[in-house]
Amino acid sequence: MNIDEQVSFLTRGCVDVVRAAELRSKLERAQKTGRPLIVKVGFDPTAPDLHLGHTVLIRKMKHFQDLGHTVVYVVGAFTALIGDPTGRSKTRPPLTLDEIAHNAETYQTQIFKILDPAKTITRFNSEWLEPLGSFGWIKLAAKYNVAQMLERRDFKTRYEAGKPIAVHEFLYPLAQAYDSVFLQADVELGGTDQLFNLNVGRDLMPAYDLEPQVVMTTPLLEGLDGVEKMSKSLSNYVGVTDTPGEMFGKLMSISDELMWKYYTLLTDLGPPEIEALRQAVLSAGLHPKQAKIDLATRIVTDFHDAAAASLAAGDFDQRFSKKAPPLDARVIELSLEEWTSSLEKRLVRCGLAESMSDARRKIAQGGVRINGEKASLGAEAPADEYLLQAGKLGVVRVRKAGS
Repeated sequence: MNIDEQVSFLTRGCVDVVRAAELRSKLERAQKTGRPLIVKVGFDPTAPDLHLGHTVLIRKMKHFQDLGHTVVYVVGAFTALIGDPTGRSKTRPPLTLDEIAHNAETYQTQIFKILDPAKTITRFNSEWLEPLGSFGWIKLAAKYNVAQMLERRDFKTRYEAGKPIAVHEFLYPLAQAYDSVFLQADVELGGTDQLFNLNVGRDLMPAYDLEPQVVMTTPLLEGLDGVEKMSKSLSNYVGVTDTPGEMFGKLMSISDELMWKYYTLLTDLGPPEIEALRQAVLSAGLHPKQAKIDLATRIVTDFHDAAAASLAAGDFDQRFSKKAPPLDARVIELSLEEWTSSLEKRLVRCGLAESMSDARRKIAQGGVRINGEKASLGAEAPADEYLLQAGKLGVVRVRKAGS
């Protein structure tokens, strides 16, 4: 790619680029000197699993990697102890060291479903933030002031509302900024909610006689509901570790409108290709369902493989188009006592409900079926093997032990 094409490729899908002219200048210098850019991205291991919302940023990391630049994946082992105040209306409780270690390990496994591990440098920011010591932290804190910190919307809102802001929360943006100083980052990537933190790094670097980093943000991905940000707590997410069938089924549930944003942020198709697909749908040359099947197939292939995606597509067609049982339904064997137990107990035993109350709720909402027929409280098990389903995606084949 020439420089114009590189800038277009790297900024595609970004919300903020601070600043595009500096990115161009850095790319030109990298091309002339043969020195790749250092592209830094930090993740605090606050939860054990990643979802597709996280991968929007990871995919942008891969774009830089594909152009030969050095991607540094920073695990926030130290900053997670502070707790990122972003988007918080109160102080975030810090994680324990054991939680951080466990989550960091699973993050590394999941992030390499997209990134090339051979081309990725993984660093833990505890390597340089812990050795700073009291004197180092005081020197670092002296390079930023409270007025600058209160420009941050989260802090300003809480301050004006009289809600407490712990002093250690001011240290979080400084710690993240010092990551950039230590690594001498050329570019830092983050979600739009991280814009303030990223710009603190940009502001701080000249104080250490370093060229300011370019800041680039990627949009936050709406979840399956098309309204709220994708989040595990809202149950509107697609997990990176979801099975191919789960991933495919969840993606098929999104709206036709949201599908185009997923195409843009979760695939490597360029704008002309996506627009061509959109026009094909508008002109009735391509059915929206087929466009969605193609999207789900692409995404499942990225996180599993083509064979798994094909099987998931076939399974989805069996279950929802042909109303047939899933091709890979788990088989659960029940003892005679379990076989004759209440429907609620069978749902819990088969892993289709978390508790008896959850099972009763699902039955009352009409989401439980036995061999495709809606089941009610008190429904008995058929004499032979049967399919037990709770919701669109949860289905098992129930068999009596010894039969």
